[in-house]
Amino acid sequence: MANSEEHNFQVRKLELSDKGKGFIELLQQLTVCDSVSDKDFEDRFKELSARAEDHQVFVIEDHRSGKIVATGSVFIERKFIRNCGKVGHIEDVVVDANARGMQLGKKMIDSLTDYARSLGCYKVILDCSVENKAFYEKCGYVQKEIQMVKYFI
Repeated sequence: MANSEEHNFQVRKLELSDKGKGFIELLQQLTVCDSVSDKDFEDRFKELSARAEDHQVFVIEDHRSGKIVATGSVFIERKFIRNCGKVGHIEDVVVDANARGMQLGKKMIDSLTDYARSLGCYKVILDCSVENKAFYEKCGYVQKEIQMVKYFI
């Protein structure tokens, strides 16, 4: 990616104003995400901000369009094992369909991974679909075991 192109796509922390820049619509490309009122968005933003070290949401804004084109989050689990170690959990990674192929997903994963490492995590884990396995392998991740889930609908 050329330097001018890189300047247009910088990873940063989520800001309250990002709701108006398509943040919720971007999440809707990933999974079920109903509309979120301004008040609910602000309340959740403040809640996450109060836990800033343990839960970060990163975004990439296209400075040419002013839209959020990628996002991901990482939360830190504090454990008793491994000398009271910490584990980073990466979640909710999505790149806008119109911005794929520009290495923004890798840029996001690298930023989330680096953040967890900077807090002293001994590992970072994530869940992904079979279709996305190769992408995460290119980011340095390896498959380990399987995921189980139980939904409360």
